[in-house]
Amino acid sequence: MAERNAEAGRGDRDGGRGRSASAGNGLDEEKRGGRGFGRKKVCRFCVEKNAKVDFKDQATLKYFVTERGKIIPRRISGNCARHQRQVAVAVKRARGLALIPYVVISG
Repeated sequence: MAERNAEAGRGDRDGGRGRSASAGNGLDEEKRGGRGFGRKKVCRFCVEKNAKVDFKDQATLKYFVTERGKIIPRRISGNCARHQRQVAVAVKRARGLALIPYVVISG
């Protein structure tokens, strides 16, 4: 690998494009705020007091399940720990009653 890079005249890892490490999008890390986290996600069940986690409500549960049938983690969905546990139990109950699938077979 080192011979190939030396032959091509590219000793760096950026593929010979001549970019520095901080020239990705023109902003320094201090201006971006670290690692590029966006807005803080809020739990939809805590914000809307009348919204309840219910295993019979497929429309609500579909937002917390991926296309392949996996439960979306808390850091992605933005749920608080309490409601994420309730969502996980509700999804598992709905799967047991065949309201939502365990896995989606695509082919």
